[in-house]
Amino acid sequence: MRDLGQTNSTAALNALLGAGSVFEGKLHFEGQVRIDGTFTGEITTTDLLIIGEGAKVSATINCGSVEIKGDINGNVNASDSIVLRATARVQADIYAPSLVMDKGAVFEGNSRMTGGARAMATVASTDRRERNKKGKGFAYGRELVPSGRSANENGHSEEGDEHPAE
Repeated sequence: MRDLGQTNSTAALNALLGAGSVFEGKLHFEGQVRIDGTFTGEITTTDLLIIGEGAKVSATINCGSVEIKGDINGNVNASDSIVLRATARVQADIYAPSLVMDKGAVFEGNSRMTGGARAMATVASTDRRERNKKGKGFAYGRELVPSGRSANENGHSEEGDEHPAE
């Protein structure tokens, strides 16, 4: 995962929309950008966007990663990750392969895990259907066993025995 703009971060900040500033329009950028003011419009990047604690953003956001400490209304689509810090107030639909939400963050909307999570869910659903079709009902699917090995490789039988072989 990318560096998410901590105060001790060594990542270079390319632009800052400071507290008290107001911007309306489309923002496209490379590198890390921080918004502490008010922004309305569209934001597009493959890099990191930081929404500061006092920020008020009403936008459609397409980014690599976003760390949210302020207020957001709209939609957020991140190809890497979304982090909602304790001071975040989010009314948006969010899409990302990774979502982190600190205690105290407020989120109202829909969330969807995209990318790798979707592929794993599809495999797990297929395993579940196959177990039910066979009538065996064993409790361990290939993708759901912590070691990453199949149930048989972990010592579990397909006959419904839910305990590892001794």
